[in-house]
Amino acid sequence: MKLSILIVLVLFSLLVASCIDAQTCKPSGKLRGKKPPHGQCVNDPDCCKAGKLYTTYKCSPPISKQTKATLTINDFEEGGDGGGPAECDHKYHSNDTPVVALSTGWYNGGSRCHKFINVHYKGKSVKAKVVDECDSTLGCDEEHGYQPPCPNNIVDGSKAVWEALGVPKSDWGEATVTWSEA
Repeated sequence: MKLSILIVLVLFSLLVASCIDAQTCKPSGKLRGKKPPHGQCVNDPDCCKAGKLYTTYKCSPPISKQTKATLTINDFEEGGDGGGPAECDHKYHSNDTPVVALSTGWYNGGSRCHKFINVHYKGKSVKAKVVDECDSTLGCDEEHGYQPPCPNNIVDGSKAVWEALGVPKSDWGEATVTWSEA
């Protein structure tokens, strides 16, 4: 009797461990930074550093009703720090419109393009349209504004997203948020 209970407990533990492991997102590799050509980095403090290793991800944490993320700010207009046009429609977008780019895993090959998500911050929320990918697999090149790959948990929002959430301008840059599909 004790042996059968022990076997059941061991099997249950293995099942739980495999489920937890299946939900983790492990790095997919490293990317060595290159020094950007003079004057070519879009956002100087965030430029790639020569020789530095940057972690890359093909996945993002699992999505839930309250997926924890880091909100960053992006300029989706032509000439902004977002680099080229948005991945979903190859167009630029007004920063006065609530639009976001999602880390590679959440972007999911474009399956969330033109869909809406709700971003939540300290009791406020905003509905934002997914228009771009915050690339977690590539970076440190011209196409990515000589910026490193995105971490795997980024919701990169326009100015309109930050304003709608009521984040004080002095805190713009990074904020801990949750998001859900709208």
